[in-house]
Amino acid sequence: MTIIPYPKAKKDLTRHEKIAQLFMPAAFINDTEEEIQKLEQLIREQHIGSLCFFHSRASAATNFEGQKNVEYKKDSFKTLKKLIQRYQKAAIHPLLISIDAEWGLAMRIENTPHYPYAITLGALQNQSDLIFEVGKQIAMDCRAAGIHWNLAPVVDINNNPNNPVIGYRSFGEDKYQVTQKAMAFIQGSESEGVLTCLKHFPGHGDTEVDSHLGLPLITKSKAALLENELFPFQQLINKGVDSIMAGHLAIPALADGDEIPSSLSKKMLKDLLRDQMNFKGVVISDALNMHAVSKNYPMKGQLEWEAFNAGNDVLCFAEHIREGIEAINKNASNEQIEASFERLWHLKEKAFRVENPSLKTILSDPDLVNKKIATKSITLYKGGLDHLKDKKFVGIQISTTATKSTFFESLQKSIAFSYFNTATTKLTKIQDEIIAEENMLLAIYPPKAKPANYFHIPKQEIDFINKLLASKKVILYLFGNPYVLNHIETRHAKAIVIAYQNFKVFQEVASQHFLEKIAAKGKVPVSMTHEL
Repeated sequence: MTIIPYPKAKKDLTRHEKIAQLFMPAAFINDTEEEIQKLEQLIREQHIGSLCFFHSRASAATNFEGQKNVEYKKDSFKTLKKLIQRYQKAAIHPLLISIDAEWGLAMRIENTPHYPYAITLGALQNQSDLIFEVGKQIAMDCRAAGIHWNLAPVVDINNNPNNPVIGYRSFGEDKYQVTQKAMAFIQGSESEGVLTCLKHFPGHGDTEVDSHLGLPLITKSKAALLENELFPFQQLINKGVDSIMAGHLAIPALADGDEIPSSLSKKMLKDLLRDQMNFKGVVISDALNMHAVSKNYPMKGQLEWEAFNAGNDVLCFAEHIREGIEAINKNASNEQIEASFERLWHLKEKAFRVENPSLKTILSDPDLVNKKIATKSITLYKGGLDHLKDKKFVGIQISTTATKSTFFESLQKSIAFSYFNTATTKLTKIQDEIIAEENMLLAIYPPKAKPANYFHIPKQEIDFINKLLASKKVILYLFGNPYVLNHIETRHAKAIVIAYQNFKVFQEVASQHFLEKIAAKGKVPVSMTHEL
């Protein structure tokens, strides 16, 4: 049993210290020494309770407008471990360390294990054991770093193809599947003693605004929300989940017609989540620096007070610690403070008292479980392969990088054919070269998983794909977000196969599928807007 003792019994903490325990400022893996020392000083002086780690101050979670370049740092994982140790030494009360690791530490850290996105796991049929294993291995990696709390899984129901921020992070559009798969992930994480967190309450799936940038408005009725969006939360609350993250969402039906963000709404966090849904665990706010809320509270400390007063126990990415503590100390009752502190302290006790003799200090190897997932998730979305492997065909790689295709290279070990890469050959040149060809094998590698700007596939390449589909016999393999197909004239395709990820093992499995050595057993977990 690994136990980190607390220097003081919780009854000996002052009112100030109890309030400070509720604050979770951001920590950045690639900070300067000056910035690191500032955070150490904050920890020593204010006695904050937890930290949430991000890659850098230019990373996506904090650099909303994308105006700063994110530098590649090959040693980020080693840096993270050292920083956690430094920050823990600065703390009187051991810090609860958290991170977003929905698909592994790779979500925040270079050169760390990358597991499939939730949408890929959503394609699995009756494979809860594989999702358990993903949760378990991600938890092992968290523990190897010194992280106690994985702010995952996402239980938002993915029912809006234009959602700019959730999409691929959701298990799909079916509430039962989302619930079942989230539970498997949670159980895997718990098997290694790592805390989890459901997000983003009351449900961020049906939005078209990124709450990092603005406040999404959801106009559904309360009955509709209880039936669908709130279903996974309620089912998993009944199972005793550790924590729930309050999203920044305006939902008038849940707030007596008010368009207040859910993270700042007593109606949603106290009346609905606590009283009606009977949640007893920790409520953590979504990052308080997000523009959905931060831009409306210019007075330092006011947002922190409003978030606490609404019902958040942990204030994630609070930027005004001293002022926030002062505001809560001035305005909150002892009962409010004690209730949130008790919930948070109980969570910390659970995190620091873990029976697990198999604690590892090295990172997991994702390839074996990823290959199993690739084999079980690959989806024949439309048509059949029509034995194209036995015919003359040309391969075309739709890619923005010059990276060679593992998919095509694997096939070339068994079949002789030529292929072009749009990153290295002009579209006009490809068109000239294939003018007399009839059969095409098309492999699409979208640069991004988010839907903005056609997933960053150049528009001229989208047009080229559609022209190709209309004029040739095309079998298409998609190594990315299925929603890419909403921009493609899929009715012309002879066959469409979704492989979901561009990992090497997913491409190798796709080549085995094309060679008709394995069957496609996955099912796309979301609906498309087009007609086949």
